[in-house]
Amino acid sequence: MMHRRHILTAGLALPAIASAQGQWPERPVRIIVPWPPGGSTDVLSRLLAEQLQARLGQSFLIENRPGAGGNIGTDALAKATPDGYSMAPVTVGGWTINQYLFARMPYDPDRDLQPISMHWTLPNVFIASTTHCPATTAAEFITWGRARRQGVSYGSPGVGTTAHLSGSFFCGKTGLDGQHVPFRGAAQIIPAMLAGDLTFAIDNLASYVPLIQEGRARAFAVTSAERWPGLPNVPTMAEAGIADFVVESWCAFAFPAGVPAAIIERASATMQAIAADPAVQERFMRAGARCVGSAPEGVHARVRRERPQWQEMVRLSGARME
Repeated sequence: MMHRRHILTAGLALPAIASAQGQWPERPVRIIVPWPPGGSTDVLSRLLAEQLQARLGQSFLIENRPGAGGNIGTDALAKATPDGYSMAPVTVGGWTINQYLFARMPYDPDRDLQPISMHWTLPNVFIASTTHCPATTAAEFITWGRARRQGVSYGSPGVGTTAHLSGSFFCGKTGLDGQHVPFRGAAQIIPAMLAGDLTFAIDNLASYVPLIQEGRARAFAVTSAERWPGLPNVPTMAEAGIADFVVESWCAFAFPAGVPAAIIERASATMQAIAADPAVQERFMRAGARCVGSAPEGVHARVRRERPQWQEMVRLSGARME
């Protein structure tokens, strides 16, 4: 009975999905952001939504569904009707990290997600409050941190995020006694750090650009292989004396699996065109990220390439989620 009902439900959905291929989008599109408002993924998704709306003539509406390291929102996408009217910015965690972190995953990224295009890449930034931390360089911070009887604490948007794994990796490499403090997102990390309740973060750069520009926080280093164009005076981790520390956060937009090829092609082509626009590139760079586009296979290739690195970083952190 269950099998027959599943077939009937699928059959009823076919006409609606087929009709969506014609002039997609013919109605508003939902963008499920698996992170809270104010963080880098939310900010950069809103920039992309603005461009998609201008180019495709329909509204692209943000719906924040945070929690479980991005799994709640990404699972909502995976289970959405594959008609092209639900999409999501899935970060590196959703594509690669979480499968090594969580004992049980609510979705399978290879089976349940259809990549559309790369969205952004950015480094993490090693940052601390200028009010509560006297250090002016990474070396001074390490010396100061080692001398603290209570050790140091670092924040992240959750267990297993690139910020958590970066902080854990940093403390391991430098011999710091570091305590991880998970938050829901940068919007909660920032006030805790500015209040002195948190020592530092190595989190997505886009969330911290205003703090750096205002002088309320000091950027000691970025985790990219080369200096970030928007922060030319901030050294890389290697230049700051911390070798073999290259970490890049990234995001790729996805549909649920099963969306018609014509919709995937139009969405991907539009996102690639947006990424190639110099004005858009400048806006993303000001926000602390590099806007990038790709064909769906480009996302698959990056996922395959990076999974071993993130699997090892999860192992070294000792993190595990039920």
